[in-house]
Amino acid sequence: MTALFNFQSLILVILLTICTSTYAHYYFPAFIDRNKNNYFMGVFWKCARVGERMSPYIALGLVVMAMMEFWG
Repeated sequence: MTALFNFQSLILVILLTICTSTYAHYYFPAFIDRNKNNYFMGVFWKCARVGERMSPYIALGLVVMAMMEFWG
């Protein structure tokens, strides 16, 4: 089953995309900022912004998802 049809996997993919985009923006800010108006790469710019501004909530979501994977 792909991540698109399983809600828990979809949330995990979204959280990991946000974390990866934030990490990439920290090390390569010019690359992410240059492509913010591009349709495909703009998604990563938006994910980086969400990761920067909501990092405690994203971290909490990842911890909850890790616990659900461990016990579920």
